[in-house]
Amino acid sequence: MTATVTRMAVLLALVAITGVVQARIEPVSDIQRGDAFIPRPEVAKAASIGFGALLADFYWLWAVQVVGDEVQNPAQHAAKIGRLVDVVTTLDPHVDHPYRFAAIWMTDSEASVREANRLLERGIAQHPDEWRNRHLLGFNHFFYLGEPARAADALEEAAVLPRAPAYLGRLAARLRSQGGSLEASALFLQQMLDQAHDDGSRAPYQAAFDEVEIEYSARALDRARERFEAERGTPLVKLAELLRGPEPVLEALPPAEPSSLPEGLRRGSRWAIDPETSEIFSTYTGRRYEPALHATDRKRIREWRDARRSLRETEDG
Repeated sequence: MTATVTRMAVLLALVAITGVVQARIEPVSDIQRGDAFIPRPEVAKAASIGFGALLADFYWLWAVQVVGDEVQNPAQHAAKIGRLVDVVTTLDPHVDHPYRFAAIWMTDSEASVREANRLLERGIAQHPDEWRNRHLLGFNHFFYLGEPARAADALEEAAVLPRAPAYLGRLAARLRSQGGSLEASALFLQQMLDQAHDDGSRAPYQAAFDEVEIEYSARALDRARERFEAERGTPLVKLAELLRGPEPVLEALPPAEPSSLPEGLRRGSRWAIDPETSEIFSTYTGRRYEPALHATDRKRIREWRDARRSLRETEDG
């Protein structure tokens, strides 16, 4: 009996045993199945007895089902998704989409994002001419980790690859020169929207892009206020004053809600002036969007950095 036939016989026996065992246990979803069922990558590889690609398909389908079973927030299962994709890409490193799949859904914590980046870097080593892996790596560094310089590194490498879109070089340059401008945010988010495969993966990018759109309008109103105060010699008290007089500063105020919002979901948001800070803001967001990241994302990055620093101090102490 040849070695190939022997391996095939062993594999068939394992499949048969698995089928008998599964028939005797109560069915559970892949989310309910505990992490203990996920082997260490090196163990899975050793047990694959030459059928790594076939076994990788099994764990890949499991990872996809983890996301599919969770309607509200798949990212809460980031650790499991990461372990499954780690096994998949160890068994079959030449796969392509699983590397980017991990990056899309592993966003619940700094540790998850950095693990997703590790998997992306593995994908880059396997597919050096695939620009999308470097693009996602740059996005993670920029949007989730607040590291525009490292994001620019990834984008500059991606920009010279075959089929890479021309905007990558411009975006990398903006990150280098401005560290995270509003224009860089808009470019990044628009491209993430263009590449999203479904409504679930589009949602967080669309929400962030909507805030960027509103911020553009808010900055236009800032400039209008500066002109008003310079011409009238008096502070702007109400935004309606921009529309008054024989030579109004503006013909109309810009929309206070994003253009992507369907008519049936509009809620009559308006522009207002914060009585404490004097900032012009839309009641749709209730705050101003700052370059690179809005308040929620900046808060998240600070918390992640503080947690990392606290852990390091505990380990050193």
